[in-house]
Amino acid sequence: MAMFSTGVLVLTSPLNSLPLRIAPVLTSAAQIVERTLYVHLHPGLNLSSAARPSPVYIPATRDVTSLITSLYSKAADVCSHLDIRVLLTNIRAHSLSHNPFPSAQTLSHTPEVVLTDYGVSDSSQSNLAKQCLGRYAASCYVCKPNLATVLLTPGLDPAAEGGSSDSSPALRIYSDVVVGGTFDRLHGAHQILLSVSCLLADERFLIGVSDHDLLKNKMLKELIQPYSVRVKKLQELLQDIKPSLRYELVPLSDPYGPSITDPHLKCIVVSEETRKGGDAVNKKRLENGLPELVLHEIQLIKDAHHTDIEEEKISSSSLRFRLLGSLLQPPQENPNIPALPYVIGLTGGSGSGKSSVAKRLERLGAAYIDSDRLGHETYRQGGAAYHKVVEEFGADILNEDGTINRKLLGRKVFENKEKMKCLTDIVWPEIVNLTKKQISEAAAEGKTVCVVDAAVLLEAGWTDMVHEVWVTIIPEPEAVTRITNRDGVSEEDAKKRLANQWTNSQRVEHANVVLCTLWEPEITQRQVQKAWDLLQERISKRRNH
Repeated sequence: MAMFSTGVLVLTSPLNSLPLRIAPVLTSAAQIVERTLYVHLHPGLNLSSAARPSPVYIPATRDVTSLITSLYSKAADVCSHLDIRVLLTNIRAHSLSHNPFPSAQTLSHTPEVVLTDYGVSDSSQSNLAKQCLGRYAASCYVCKPNLATVLLTPGLDPAAEGGSSDSSPALRIYSDVVVGGTFDRLHGAHQILLSVSCLLADERFLIGVSDHDLLKNKMLKELIQPYSVRVKKLQELLQDIKPSLRYELVPLSDPYGPSITDPHLKCIVVSEETRKGGDAVNKKRLENGLPELVLHEIQLIKDAHHTDIEEEKISSSSLRFRLLGSLLQPPQENPNIPALPYVIGLTGGSGSGKSSVAKRLERLGAAYIDSDRLGHETYRQGGAAYHKVVEEFGADILNEDGTINRKLLGRKVFENKEKMKCLTDIVWPEIVNLTKKQISEAAAEGKTVCVVDAAVLLEAGWTDMVHEVWVTIIPEPEAVTRITNRDGVSEEDAKKRLANQWTNSQRVEHANVVLCTLWEPEITQRQVQKAWDLLQERISKRRNH
């Protein structure tokens, strides 16, 4: 069957049977839709009648929230590549008599196909059911012309589905609801938190989005999406799932934000993991003379795909970890260098494990070019930069044997930007010449991949001689520990060294691939192997293009 980018799945089975059916239904849908799958609930919808089916309000009950939790949990297991969005326009605590869709709702991604779990007992009814399904979907949402329709379970007898579920308690509704979080790379757990909050909120939904200091201690913080990107994705999602609410998204620079000062708030939605934070909010509100918020707790959902060093629950930190070794942004075509050997520019801060990664890549078959060693060569007597450096900085930087004392030279330039630029203007072009020479030698030897290990790759503007930029990162406290242990310098000197380099975040902005050597060597090796395997695929595609 043809694949579609975006679809709407209309679930018609009774609420009590849907939790058991949702995994196979999503699995089937994932064979038809490849990007965004909206889910619309209408238990009991009849698509076999000649009468035009109309959307109705579904009561917002605890069973509905349980179903939403189950749906996102199952989706994470069976179709984690899909962006699943449960639509809530027709779900309300207080049912209304009028049509929940007075006009078709516009979604951020226009559906090209509508699918359903509705089953027909007689295959001759399939065409009628598809026609009814198409008309029904178009009355609820703005869809693409020539909307395709798919019955996921043809031949299934609706009578075999069981009756409607016993009524469950209606949700208590609040005028103003608040939540907080980082909301990086929106996933199923975020969707549950946001969906339940939208059902609880009747007028306003306030979302605090972590920024600045609250991100400092996050794992792989350099891979957290910018605040503006996270907010834009939240706004798009929320407008899709419940456009009738008023949304306020604010940056959080402390754990509380407006939750402890806003007198209109009535409820805060927490998980079992963040309940203590909710209690802390209420303590602060009482101190500020404000009433406590109702704490509504949702369940965490397990991550069936987590590895030994990832969290058991679905989390953004696990998703960031899985980005290591992957292609974060496609490389730009560089017509000024040969297609082969394919040159990787590998860079990273002091102590980041850059050279150990380069040696791992060498063992996998890459030619290893160490620009630091080439830099030393330029300083040697007879080296390309030797006479220029001595002429510029004086004979007092020489040892008795005439060699350049790099420590003495370093003291002269370390805290003087003009002198440092003067030195790099002499040395860097010579390193580039030696590097290009070694790349040519690797090409003559038939090497497919070269790795240029260069601490100053980005600062020096050497990206024009590589196809991709790979960056190794490590948290600063770990980098300081490694530098002090390796070089025998003080913690203060190690911090000064790092302060004079680009930050991890600056490097990651330019990176095609990011690696982190924080964990055991075998975990670094897994990342490197993954990066290498994906690189081979990219090179193969280029050859066949």
